[in-house]
Amino acid sequence: MEQAKNRFMQAAIDEALYGIEHGHGGPFGSVIVKDGNIIAKNHNRVIEKNDPTCHGEMEAIRTASQITDSCDLFGCELYTTGEPCPMCLFACLWAKIDKVYYGCTIEDNSAIGFRDKQFHDIGDGREKLNDYLTCTDREACLDLFYKYSRSEHTLY
Repeated sequence: MEQAKNRFMQAAIDEALYGIEHGHGGPFGSVIVKDGNIIAKNHNRVIEKNDPTCHGEMEAIRTASQITDSCDLFGCELYTTGEPCPMCLFACLWAKIDKVYYGCTIEDNSAIGFRDKQFHDIGDGREKLNDYLTCTDREACLDLFYKYSRSEHTLY
């Protein structure tokens, strides 16, 4: 199971790198997995689309919903390079995603210039979700964040 989680997180990292290389937005890539297979992947497209809701998780949920022709993603897991902001976390819950694995924490997101902590503090309540959120592969995602912070990018 741990090897599969690493493989899925690596796919999320690869997706984030693609977005960084193309100037689409921050270092946030996400994949959605069902029955051990990646069914959708996407990355942060805030800059590309000039839309503040185009976070990696939101884009992956949109892609998965189009692919499955359903807004119900029950039975799916989401892997994402950064701990979801409140908007993305609630979107995962609305989509009925079973579990979320993330790499970097809210504090890590803030350390590279994102305002996640500000919104996290307003929409806190994650402790009520028990084991819905699980941190995994943080070191690999921290490497991604380091690459992003050293690249030329637009901070939003």
